[in-house]
Amino acid sequence: MASMDLRNEIREFLSSRRARITPEQAGLPAYGGTRRVKGLRREEVAMLAGVSVDYYVRLERGGLAGASESVLDAVANALQLEDAERDHLFALAREAGASGARRTRKEPKQVRPAVQQVLDAITDAPAWVRNGRHDIIAMNPLARALYAPVFEDPRRPANTTRFIYLHPEAAREMFVDYDVIARDAAAMLRLEAGSNPHDKALIELVGELSTRSELFRQRWASQDVRYHRSGRKRLRHPVVGQLDLDFEAMELPSEPGLQLNVYTAPVGSPTADALKLLASWVATHDAAEEVSDPAGSDRRG
Repeated sequence: MASMDLRNEIREFLSSRRARITPEQAGLPAYGGTRRVKGLRREEVAMLAGVSVDYYVRLERGGLAGASESVLDAVANALQLEDAERDHLFALAREAGASGARRTRKEPKQVRPAVQQVLDAITDAPAWVRNGRHDIIAMNPLARALYAPVFEDPRRPANTTRFIYLHPEAAREMFVDYDVIARDAAAMLRLEAGSNPHDKALIELVGELSTRSELFRQRWASQDVRYHRSGRKRLRHPVVGQLDLDFEAMELPSEPGLQLNVYTAPVGSPTADALKLLASWVATHDAAEEVSDPAGSDRRG
């Protein structure tokens, strides 16, 4: 598969969003009798969006090319789309209207030395850089220790979503809220696919996960999209136990397509103390390795 079937993506996304909204939720009268469709009918969405039924049907069948921003906004409002869903709809529309050669965003396979220096300067919090496919591009020692199970797979770059779906036993042990983590990983990957549908590596990753994981196939078919900007994650670590971490995810303007992720914990909390213990363990472990390996080979992954 060289690229995503864009018309099919549009059709499935819009129809799935339409199916989840009841007439009552949309403020429409619910007449008696059994409805043939789940959620809203196409004509009801058209009415709510202020467009003709024929035009909305054309949009839902994949014809987003040429749709104005006001029409897309009206459809998004009618379908009660969240921010990530709205942006996904606009990304699909941009791709549908793109002309000429297919554009694939090129991402660096490694970060600039200055970015690695920033990571290494963060000594009391796990910090790493990933791309839109969830490949880990760079990290500091604390992140390497925290995500050690992910790196047991010899494939490089290490990929967190591949770990979640293809090593579910290890992932369930690592992530306390595994089901939420798995749901969000697939939703973030689909959001990336909407804005970068011709990324060969992304298409191959989705194909691999779809072939080897029934759970991923289910999550992918849901058409859900989600941002990963901030929140809470609970992890289990074999050395320091459970960690209740706050995360912040930040785009790197100097590195388009890459994102900096940092885990922190409130000062004085058990998790903050556990992170200090983990940092001490990492320092001791690295010192022991330097003694046994004077050449100091790079272990950042």
